[in-house]
Amino acid sequence: METIALTIDGKKISSHTGTSIFEAARQSGIIIPNLCYHPELKPFGACRMCLVEDENTGRLMASCVTPVEPDMVVQTASKRVVKHRQNIVRLMIAEHPESCIVCSKGNRCRLRWIAAQLGIGETNLYHMPNYKPYEEANPFIIRDLSKCILCGKCIRADHELVVVGAIDYSHRGFQSRPATVHETGLEGSSCTFCGTCVSMCPTGALSTKNTYYVGTPEHETNSICGFCSVGCSLAVGTSSEKVIEVNPAHLPGSVNGATLCVRGHFAHDFLNSRQRLITPLIRKNETQGQNGLVPVEWGEALELVANRLIHIRTKYGPQSIAFLGSTKCTNEENYLFQKLARASIGTNNVDNGGYCSGQKNTHVIFDNMGGAYRTSRIADLENAEAIVVLGADPCHSVPVFSYYLKRAAKQGTPLIVVDPRHTELVDFASMWLRPKLNTDLELINALAAVLHDEKWHDLAYIDKFTKGFRDFRKSLKMLDLGRVSRLTGIDRNGLTEVVESLKDKKIVFVVGRGILLQKNAMQIVGAIYNLSLLTGSIGVKGGGVYFLAKENNQIGAFDMGTFPDMLPGRQTLGDENNRKNWERKWNVSLSRNPGLNMVRMVEAAERGKLKALYVMGENILRSLPQTERVRQALSKVDFLVVQDILYNETTQLAHVVLPGAAFSEKQGSFTNLEGRIQPFDPVTRPPGKAKPDWEIIDILQAKLEQTEAYGDLEKIRMEIRQHVPAYASLNGKRQTWIQERSEMDFSNGADSEGSVKFIPVASIKPESNDSDYPMSAIIGSMRYHLGSGTRSAVSKRIQGVDQEGRLEISYQDSITLKVKDGDKVTVTSRCGSLTRGVRIGKSLSAGHIFVPLGFNGNDAMNLLALSDYTEPDTPGWNTCRVKVKRV
Repeated sequence: METIALTIDGKKISSHTGTSIFEAARQSGIIIPNLCYHPELKPFGACRMCLVEDENTGRLMASCVTPVEPDMVVQTASKRVVKHRQNIVRLMIAEHPESCIVCSKGNRCRLRWIAAQLGIGETNLYHMPNYKPYEEANPFIIRDLSKCILCGKCIRADHELVVVGAIDYSHRGFQSRPATVHETGLEGSSCTFCGTCVSMCPTGALSTKNTYYVGTPEHETNSICGFCSVGCSLAVGTSSEKVIEVNPAHLPGSVNGATLCVRGHFAHDFLNSRQRLITPLIRKNETQGQNGLVPVEWGEALELVANRLIHIRTKYGPQSIAFLGSTKCTNEENYLFQKLARASIGTNNVDNGGYCSGQKNTHVIFDNMGGAYRTSRIADLENAEAIVVLGADPCHSVPVFSYYLKRAAKQGTPLIVVDPRHTELVDFASMWLRPKLNTDLELINALAAVLHDEKWHDLAYIDKFTKGFRDFRKSLKMLDLGRVSRLTGIDRNGLTEVVESLKDKKIVFVVGRGILLQKNAMQIVGAIYNLSLLTGSIGVKGGGVYFLAKENNQIGAFDMGTFPDMLPGRQTLGDENNRKNWERKWNVSLSRNPGLNMVRMVEAAERGKLKALYVMGENILRSLPQTERVRQALSKVDFLVVQDILYNETTQLAHVVLPGAAFSEKQGSFTNLEGRIQPFDPVTRPPGKAKPDWEIIDILQAKLEQTEAYGDLEKIRMEIRQHVPAYASLNGKRQTWIQERSEMDFSNGADSEGSVKFIPVASIKPESNDSDYPMSAIIGSMRYHLGSGTRSAVSKRIQGVDQEGRLEISYQDSITLKVKDGDKVTVTSRCGSLTRGVRIGKSLSAGHIFVPLGFNGNDAMNLLALSDYTEPDTPGWNTCRVKVKRV
């Protein structure tokens, strides 16, 4: 772009052609007042507050929509400009209600701030009351449009950033206002309650519904969201050591920018729940305290834990003890936790809640790529050539991620959705493939076969960077596409149409729980990997694979080694060199025995083999299938320690409960799904006697080993930096990225034999029909709850939403079952049952129901079998056969 020179307020500056005067001034440190401008929105010029004067022509113009011109001389605060601004503000205030003293916007009101800067106290105009409805029917947002100044930020953010279109301008003139279709309340519209409009609003027209605090927070501190794996930057407002408001931090380069989702914006009131644990508890007498748990001091609780663990290890051996880490705790805490298990106790029985999300199955690509290309920036999605979404519903599971997908589709990027349900993303898709349940493996292999048959694969890439293509090609030719069509329900023409849209394009693959928790998920991920290589889509700009991890630090927990067969840095335990290397680092002897994963721990407890279990930050009684079976298994454990922030289903069974600190109450770092390492500091102090989880583990480890504790989080970080190369940049001040190591370098070419190898094509056996259970249940997420819903279920705002978690059924099935909206049905599988209300929808074909997770104690998991889905031909955790009966 051409660089031109101009003068603003007597300061000579240079700027690129096409840049607005407003932006050119801002880049040079010259601030122009504004009300409708936001750097992430297209310029609009609604408020006219950014008027400037062109000295050469005498023209007044809105600087946000006027491009710079060569030799332009601009005044941003001339007498004419200031006079016009004052008149605009006077007119706005004349229409504005006189309620500043009780307005929740308080001192953050932009209109009030600009009025003060312009010296306007009284308007000297007749007051023009503009009465509009006051809306607070939903539990999240209050709309007082009598304070609306028609800046359009809420509408533009809705359309441009979140891409929902729930609101738009309605009426004209004095009656003009942002409104939903037919002017229904937000709760009756397509609004997702992301709250972006609230954080954008410059006045009190939109505000967070808050029943226990009104006004401006005493303090505001930046942090990282503790819900999903996107890792949004937050501005957390606090008063009296309570979190009272959460907004996007609006940090340049952050993953979320000006947006959040309903959980990130409104569900953090769970931090103030009465269910927060505030003191250590020990089970002494079933007639005392909470279910026999009585408060004690930290010294007594940790002394008991250390003594019991030592006793059990001495009597039964280290393999009788297991540790379950947390995808919600920090990198530093997970590192220390698995070290406690391996170095202090001597067991590899260590896992984390990522098991419930299929995290293990993602390792197929990691292994075959040698650990390379793990960082896939979410921002790159908008520059992708083509996007294929497989078994994912990001609009509900990781909403901010879905905003990028919708914006890309809106810009014309081909978006192909592969899902048996009509998800919200399908409305933005250029193509929707609706395969029969659990046939994704055959479908992906068929796409690869058609791509190869049509000679649309990237042969240059394949020759340069891969090996094993000849054998892979032979296996593709053996595929019976007729059989695939019968299995998937998608004919050859449909496959060819998809492949044509992907021709000569680098592809981004977005993979969700529908794949990762499916039967034979490892083989499906392998097929995705093959298709990525075939199209030359790995290690290049505009391509890659995004796994939609569920929890905020699911990636980091894996990297830190809270996995039964993985050491820190994702080094395999079975590799003797890896094991010896860590033995030298920790100065211990490590067990060679592969540890137990989460399900195997429960099975060992059932058999009486597991004598002690230490759970940190996971409510397994709510997150695992077959709750009663898990409860019975845990009741057989001699010693159960639960370290958590909430009194929940699992703490009720514990012999010792240790109160940890939430993310907002401690230091640490999270690693999001794109590989971004994000440090954060405490926003408030932990409640009562609760401690940061790393401090608890640190003290306990020192007691077990009779050594000095770390005592400082930076010492733990230093050890991670030294021993885990991918985290060599970990620090407490700024965001960094995972540092990948690989012999392969796609930018400079690979070795002469190729660096990565195709995986042999796998196939599946078709599932047989079960006449006793004629329907199929799809288990999935809804935006109000994350995972099992342990935290969101105690959020007062989330509780204000429909808590029934209604099942969705098709119109055809509603006729067969003789049910209507709101009727209750009982759903029964071979493993369990549940009873919920019904919602008749359009997203499902006949014979299917959708069961949302997180509601009613997460009873959806009772329909599934508690089985180790990582084993071949084991039932997955995404679907099951059921029968449905009207109550």
